[in-house]
Amino acid sequence: MSIRNNQQRVGGSRPDSDAAATSTQAANPLQFVTPTEFVELPSQGKGYPPEHPLHNQEVIEIRFMTAKDEDILTSQALLKKGLALERMMENVIIDKKVKPSSLLVGDRNAILIATRASGYGNHYETSVACPACGERSTLMFNLEDKSFNHGGVPEDMEVEATDNGTFVVAMPLSKLKVEVRMLNGKDEQWLLQTAKSKKKHKLQDSALTNQYRRMIVSVNGQTDRKALDYVIENLPAIDSRHLRLAYKSLSPDVKVFKDFSCPACNHEQALEVPFNTDFFWPDR
Repeated sequence: MSIRNNQQRVGGSRPDSDAAATSTQAANPLQFVTPTEFVELPSQGKGYPPEHPLHNQEVIEIRFMTAKDEDILTSQALLKKGLALERMMENVIIDKKVKPSSLLVGDRNAILIATRASGYGNHYETSVACPACGERSTLMFNLEDKSFNHGGVPEDMEVEATDNGTFVVAMPLSKLKVEVRMLNGKDEQWLLQTAKSKKKHKLQDSALTNQYRRMIVSVNGQTDRKALDYVIENLPAIDSRHLRLAYKSLSPDVKVFKDFSCPACNHEQALEVPFNTDFFWPDR
């Protein structure tokens, strides 16, 4: 990511605007333009349909986090509705044609990491649980230590990219041609709410098939919803696993890792930064 020169962003100084600028500064000597930066998109703009503002775009411009954004993040009404992060992202994204709910999950993560770093710095201290014994301890992550997965077609799989930002994956057993799209923020929210509802009403969990319902666009060119539901519910396990592995390879993302050594059992492992509740609400 790179910080953008704000004088260039607002067009710089022009002779015919000097008087107006001087007048404005005199009226409010503390007025300034919030800095912005360009954030690298893990997707590099792939996975978006041609009509999307980020189609084939490798970066997105956001502004630095402000006190107003902190108000949004601490709004009890927005937190209760699960909308705090969405509203904050709407605020920081410069291009208002880009809706946070339409962003691919990996691109959303990149924006969240960059926004958090602009607000509270690159160092993020949080509590983590040891994968081996469960003992909790404190770990410091450096948000600059990012690794990008730009997604790509696996060499050992038959996958074809389409002009609409989707991918057609050939199934090994059934020989079906399954067209999938990358999940976005709207899909992520729907899956989360559906899982909560099923848990509340003590219904059988169907996380995998629900995910397939969101990501599968067509099968052998057919888009009829009933036909797709039938395939999803009867897809052989070997094909299902193949589809999950293909999607994992194709799905772009950004991750921050930190080497961890458990003080209780000495287990060592690289841990991924958790998006806990304190990611945007640090003790200050």
